[in-house]
Amino acid sequence: MPKFYARRRLGFVAAFTGLIASAGLLNGPAASAALPTPVSAATARGYLASLTVKTESRTGYDRDLFPHWITQSGSCNTRETVLKRDGSGVDTDSSCAATSGSWYSPYDGATWSAAADVDIDHLVPLAEAWDSGAGSWSTSRRQSFANDLTRPQLLAVTDNVNQSKGDQDPATWMPSRSAYHCTYVRAWVQVKYYYDLSVDSAEKSALQSRLANC
Repeated sequence: MPKFYARRRLGFVAAFTGLIASAGLLNGPAASAALPTPVSAATARGYLASLTVKTESRTGYDRDLFPHWITQSGSCNTRETVLKRDGSGVDTDSSCAATSGSWYSPYDGATWSAAADVDIDHLVPLAEAWDSGAGSWSTSRRQSFANDLTRPQLLAVTDNVNQSKGDQDPATWMPSRSAYHCTYVRAWVQVKYYYDLSVDSAEKSALQSRLANC
């Protein structure tokens, strides 16, 4: 290829890449989410077998009954802490808001360059927790659940993917990336087990099926 056309081609590629980056979406996994490692599949299967199976109830639920995002350290709240944990090259301002960086969403395989394009997912949704036992908790325990950085419960993911998940459990929603299914169900069961939450019959069947293939 003549050098003139090669330079024009390279210039076009650079410009196109810049347009993608300016939109917030990057091509490759420049960052990797740092969800605390879930228990093994074998341990998850044992946990699942011990969980109470019962019909869920949404009566009385309000998202505000789960206080979040709370201050974790200095001026950083839980969302900002997870953005720093899960991102790559994250810079923050004096109030701890992310001003630059990249975030890889393991649910769909997208990498983002703008924190505004990233949500912090409650892997076990707040409404799902309420349905399966958190309705009887104290506000303090619900706050701990909503801001838990120790269990595999909080994860930076693509915002519209998180919004499409909503409050669904694994019987009706799973990440589009099948490579993440084992991690997802292992984490789900670990969180439910730790917090002594119940499962409904469809949810348990879906979890059993997924874990059998892990």
